[in-house]
Amino acid sequence: MSERKYRQRGYQDEPRDKQPRPPKRAPEPRAPGRPLQDASGPRTPNLMASHEVFRCARCGNRLSTDVALDTRCARCGVDVHSCINCVSFDTSARWQCTQTGLPERVAPKDERNACTFFSARTTVERQTGTATATDQHSARRAFDELFK
Repeated sequence: MSERKYRQRGYQDEPRDKQPRPPKRAPEPRAPGRPLQDASGPRTPNLMASHEVFRCARCGNRLSTDVALDTRCARCGVDVHSCINCVSFDTSARWQCTQTGLPERVAPKDERNACTFFSARTTVERQTGTATATDQHSARRAFDELFK
């Protein structure tokens, strides 16, 4: 009996590597591609508009980015000028703040404080709302005026 496991023609008849493989070359640096699209610039037809919003960390209520020291959320009543609404708040950082030079730990994180590093945590959201009835009527009126 043959030492080969399979007896089909072509299987292990000749060595696979007839010639040594050439060494792999490093990929050539490509020219810089198309720059990323700016969020405030022109949009492609299928891209939804986006806007920057500030939401309460507790209830998600939409708030103004101008935060005074004594501002409270209208829905849940939590103080807005607090660590949980700050852009520097990070639970994995020392004293749960990414800012260096913090003199001491601020506790509790959801109560008002006078931290000088406070900056409202904003996020960019897509505008997914539907058009109002007045916008639809004005668009229809503009379309009808094209063919008068």
